[in-house]
Amino acid sequence: MRIISGDWRGRPLADLEGRGTRPTSDRAREGLFSMLASRIGSFEGLAVADLFAGTGALGLEAISRGARHCLFVENDRSALETLRSNIDRFGARERADVRQQGVEHIAPPSQPRDLVFLDPPYGKGLADMALARIADPAWVAPGGWVSVETGGEGLAVPEAFTLETERRFGKAHIHLLRRA
Repeated sequence: MRIISGDWRGRPLADLEGRGTRPTSDRAREGLFSMLASRIGSFEGLAVADLFAGTGALGLEAISRGARHCLFVENDRSALETLRSNIDRFGARERADVRQQGVEHIAPPSQPRDLVFLDPPYGKGLADMALARIADPAWVAPGGWVSVETGGEGLAVPEAFTLETERRFGKAHIHLLRRA
């Protein structure tokens, strides 16, 4: 795994041992960021959240492309070690806030995010739970974007969001939603 574009383009990310976490492939990440760039334009100055962060690849990719800050949320201890290692590797501590807890218990950020990444384990209903949780206006700014990665299972989109597009990249099914 590597950073695809921006200031840290081509730099490798530390990966996780074992099967407890499934990182988003470089191909899916590249497709996702291409979809976002065509809609958002620049990532400069965006406030981002990476929920179910794992290695932090999505949030770090956004920071590499100019996002000013990312809230990373992860509850797996080994994933947290790797996440913190990656943040340190890129010198991103000042632009990152790491919270060790489950998404179902996390309080909203101090300010709504412009972009939220949800990449939960497939097939456990966590995408629907997380979407319902971040439907709270304190989570996503008006006109903000949410990327949800699933294994292809259906997605219950709350009324607060509109499904803008969805694409498949191998096993990954990426849904882009926008807050009304």
